[in-house]
Amino acid sequence: MAFQHSNAPSRGAYGVQHANVRQTRNFTVVSNDLIRHPHLSMTARALASYIQSVPRGTPVGIKALAKQLPLGEKAIGKALGELEAYGYLRRLQEKLPDGRIVTRTVFCNEPKAVTRPERNPAPEPEPAPEPEPVPAPAPEPEPAPPPQPPAALPAPRNPDNPARRQLAEELLAELRRVDPRLLLGTRDVQRLAGGVEAWLERGATHQAVISALTANLPDPPRNPAGLIAHRLATQLPPLLAPIRRGPAFVPPDPFQTCEKCDRAFRAPTPGTCKGCTPT
Repeated sequence: MAFQHSNAPSRGAYGVQHANVRQTRNFTVVSNDLIRHPHLSMTARALASYIQSVPRGTPVGIKALAKQLPLGEKAIGKALGELEAYGYLRRLQEKLPDGRIVTRTVFCNEPKAVTRPERNPAPEPEPAPEPEPVPAPAPEPEPAPPPQPPAALPAPRNPDNPARRQLAEELLAELRRVDPRLLLGTRDVQRLAGGVEAWLERGATHQAVISALTANLPDPPRNPAGLIAHRLATQLPPLLAPIRRGPAFVPPDPFQTCEKCDRAFRAPTPGTCKGCTPT
């Protein structure tokens, strides 16, 4: 038995793709039943869409339509007959007070069973035109918050410490080893070194400073030097209280043996106990 594999693309891979823009003004709602009518010609569907789009009171006779559309009077007359046969168009004869007879045309966007009107019927009240939808006003955007000034870099309390200064600059230069995106220039290293000194002066270890400056980085960091400066200023650790120390331990005097009664007692040097020592 031979099997055939279908290589036809799925329904979503071909056919028309819609790039729609929501209409809020100057538009017409046309039923899909009209656009996809199985018996109306394309000329009749297009003519019905045009009639539905014009304002109330617009002449839609054969000659008036021929002046507005690139269609001949014969094609327009045939299309109007199709629309009347399927209930989309109704033509009513009306006698005016001066004796003239005019034709009133009514377009139905949802046709029902077609009934033949009697000759010279009483004029039907015209439906009030539906108001055009008014788009809801767009909400006004909230004002942007004022930009916050950058936090000032902390300064060490004792800047005259060359060894600590060198350690701070080396720490900033080594940040690129932790994350290559934190590559700082020489001028940025010298400018930020004072902030690192303030951290070290407050007891922060070398590794603690690196962890605080490299944790949870944005992807990508747009301004590495500005990010480091912000963290040095806003995450500066507080000063530690001095460690409270108790009194120094003083060892007791060693044991001595009384030279008279051989009793043990504590004293810094050999001799006699209190009982054998004359007062």
